[in-house]
Amino acid sequence: MANESQAVTAYICCDDAKRALEFYARAFGAKEHIRFTSEDGRIGHAEIEIAGGRIMLSDEWPEGGVFSPKKYGGTTFALRVVVPDVDALVRSAVAAGAVVERGPNDEPYGDRACWLHDPFGHRWCFSTPIEEVSKEEMRRRMGDSFLID
Repeated sequence: MANESQAVTAYICCDDAKRALEFYARAFGAKEHIRFTSEDGRIGHAEIEIAGGRIMLSDEWPEGGVFSPKKYGGTTFALRVVVPDVDALVRSAVAAGAVVERGPNDEPYGDRACWLHDPFGHRWCFSTPIEEVSKEEMRRRMGDSFLID
């Protein structure tokens, strides 16, 4: 089951979890660890690993109040995953059907990062650390656009 050394594990709901599992494997290199399928064919629980982190997912369960972002027209959160090569990941994700919100860019906080949307309504940030940046240097790079404490 879930990686117990991981303090927080995202548990997402997908409209068509079977197709989502296939997409995550192609797009993000996800490795599936376990899948529970109900008699009616819905996935009640699955676990995948992307870049060493576990994510749990299921199909929608309206009888339990569990719905995908598609029901609500969007999501309220993003999943952030640190990967060895964000540019390669974006190429593979786009080829699999992801939509780029913001392409890979060297960010002032020291990561090369991108933002994607998967076909199931989830928002993802993938990043590759490229340098250590102090708060003072971030303040210098970002100017007055943010207060950095």
